[in-house]
Amino acid sequence: MSQPSVILATAGYDHTIRFWEAKSGRCYRTIQYPDSQVNRLEITPDKQYLAAAGNSHIRLFEVNSNNPQPVMSYDSHTSNVMAVGFQCDGNWMYSGSEDGTVKIWDLRAPGCQREYESRAAVNTVVLHPNQTELISGDQNGNIRVWDLTANSCSCELVPEVDTAVRSLTVMWDGSLVVAANNRGTCYVWRLLRGNQTMTNFEPLHKLQAHDGYILKCLLSPEFCEPNRYLATASSDHTVKIWNVDGFTLEKTLVGHTRWVWDCVFSVDGAYLITASSDSTARLWTMASGETIRVYQGHHKATVCCALHDGAESSPS
Repeated sequence: MSQPSVILATAGYDHTIRFWEAKSGRCYRTIQYPDSQVNRLEITPDKQYLAAAGNSHIRLFEVNSNNPQPVMSYDSHTSNVMAVGFQCDGNWMYSGSEDGTVKIWDLRAPGCQREYESRAAVNTVVLHPNQTELISGDQNGNIRVWDLTANSCSCELVPEVDTAVRSLTVMWDGSLVVAANNRGTCYVWRLLRGNQTMTNFEPLHKLQAHDGYILKCLLSPEFCEPNRYLATASSDHTVKIWNVDGFTLEKTLVGHTRWVWDCVFSVDGAYLITASSDSTARLWTMASGETIRVYQGHHKATVCCALHDGAESSPS
């Protein structure tokens, strides 16, 4: 098989993972996922594998193949896996689960290499661009920084007591972090480097973005510069695009008819893919805020999407 330059996949509650031709909207491959719903999808930096996080496992599938079976399964979580991602060289994977743990997995070895206890259901985990800190957000409203070098929690903060942190995002250069919660609020901090590698949070802005839940927040990628955007996907059926310079509302993306669970920018920030409970995914152009493609084929809620339209990243 010749590998498409754009890898786009969606999944959710109909027990399938679907791969799409981004431009035409054609579904060219469907993988059955019988064990559970799929909560999260992530593509490895080299475009070779797709990780699907379910209840209570992570399965790794080959992207460039018709093999319907996973090539690897990671099974030591005991509840829904809500977050999954990869280190930039693709050597290891991280995950966060409703079982209250954050785990690190070496992709070249079996089993879980490290585990951190958050003491509440973990909804979101992001890797700092420095590749040495994980930041997690949980159902009790705690944000924790896990220093992978010191192998310990280096920082804890609670922006709003007893309000679940649903999503975290870090600016590509490590300058900002945003946390979105169940009350439609985004908290924005500047990230300051201390004398050590430890990150310090300096409050920058509080944004009342939606009346409903924010299910995903995402900062735009490096190649979107000099524009810097924050996307917020919500239970109010919309995605809002905010200009990070002043956090003014740029556009509201209207078209989904149910909750919008996930979103991902194209590598240049010119497009956004969204996934919704209305069982569709959509491709939006940032220039006009219009839908340019609807991906139809799932039979139930579509809650996650993954896109890799950049070059394969090789170890830097």
